[in-house]
Formats: sequence, structure tokens, C-alpha cells
Amino acid sequence: MSEKDNQLAKDIGARIAQRRKELGLTQEQAAEKADLSQQFFACVERGIKNIRAESIVKISNAMDISADYLLMGKCTDIDRNNITKLLDELDHTQLILLEKIIRNYIDACNHSANK
Repeated sequence: MSEKDNQLAKDIGARIAQRRKELGLTQEQAAEKADLSQQFFACVERGIKNIRAESIVKISNAMDISADYLLMGKCTDIDRNNITKLLDELDHTQLILLEKIIRNYIDACNHSANK
């Protein structure tokens, strides 16, 4: 594996691991959801095995995240729709509170970026 391919495999693996942790899944649970072996899944997360398109699709579907994000680290409409689905469950008061939280978060990020 070339150095460039090796870095790509590590980046993809890191994004998969991050999403798995966001979902509160163990490697074994995530692998089972994606219909992959736990050993293969662990190797992919560590970036020591390249992953075929078929496996990317399985992980993407099982972990409800776009293949674009897993491959390139770019958010797509699929990723944004996951948030929209969550927002649909909120009542008006909860939505207003969440808006304030998001605005405060953005302000804090902008403030720390300007330092």
C-alpha cells in the first residue's frame, strides 16, 4: 500500500470509528450491523486494510451515514437529513432551546477561531 493509500485508509477508518462511537456501538455490534466480520471491521478502523466499495455501502447503511463522508470527510444531504429527522421529533419549545444552543456553539467556535 502506498503512503497516500495508507493515509486514505487511516482517514476512512478514523471516520468509521468516530461514527461508531457516536452511535454508542462496539466494534462487534457495528460489524454485525454491517454484516462484516469483527476482525475485518477492526482492521478497517485502524486503517490497516483497504475497504471495498461493497463494504463501504454496508457500513454506510448500517451506521446511517453517507458514503461520501466516510470516503472523503464531506457532509452531504444524507448527513443533514439525519439531523432533520431528529428535529422533527422536537416540540416548539425544544426547537427554540436547541436554536439557542446552536447559536451559542457557533459563536464560541468563531470566538476561539479568532484568537
